[in-house]
Amino acid sequence: MSLFKRRRFPIEIILLCVRWYCNYGISYRDLAEMMSERGVDVDPSTIFRWVQRYAPEIEKRIRLYQGSRSGSWRVDETYVRVGGKWKYLFRAVDKHGRLIAFMLSDHRTTNAAYRFLRKALKTMSDYPPSSITTDKLASYPKAIRRLQGEGLLSRDVEHCTSKYLNNIIEADHGALKRVIRPTRGFQTMTTAAATLKGFEIMRMIRRGHCIQRERRVTGEIRLVNQFFGLAA
Repeated sequence: MSLFKRRRFPIEIILLCVRWYCNYGISYRDLAEMMSERGVDVDPSTIFRWVQRYAPEIEKRIRLYQGSRSGSWRVDETYVRVGGKWKYLFRAVDKHGRLIAFMLSDHRTTNAAYRFLRKALKTMSDYPPSSITTDKLASYPKAIRRLQGEGLLSRDVEHCTSKYLNNIIEADHGALKRVIRPTRGFQTMTTAAATLKGFEIMRMIRRGHCIQRERRVTGEIRLVNQFFGLAA
């Protein structure tokens, strides 16, 4: 396969490392040691390169398997350390906690909120929102009005601010942070964005929030392998 051309490790080993890193909240060094115990001598920096290359590819390929989403969206942002500075991770889930979209940003401005919501609408074009719940950040109402004015969002969509309704996404921030914590922060926005794609997507697969035959680990393996044309 052209995606794996000139890789000296089997595709199955590469995908295994990407899955484990994005699933279990471990460091590259710890993962390299785990692989060494299994007879695979791989450098932590090599696993890093695999995650950077193939985590975004998994995220791209899973779109066909995302399945339906509720029209009730919960939108919020959390903080991620990149290059020693705090950046904003915009995230949206539906009322059942199923991932809709995410975006890393330098700022928490109206323009950033607009870009994120536009991305979410494009990602879920077949399942548009009927309501959007946010915190009290003033950027969201302005971004929503702009999207409605451009015809990208129905004027019938209800926007509300409710901390109670947003508890589901705030709790999900915490679960994501537990996976992020071993990284001790990212070095650049580019590497952070690629790695976060892996974290978000593997969490979605693990929780059964996409179309797959089995919700157990075997189902996860089959689905990821299927993305790359490998035998189940």
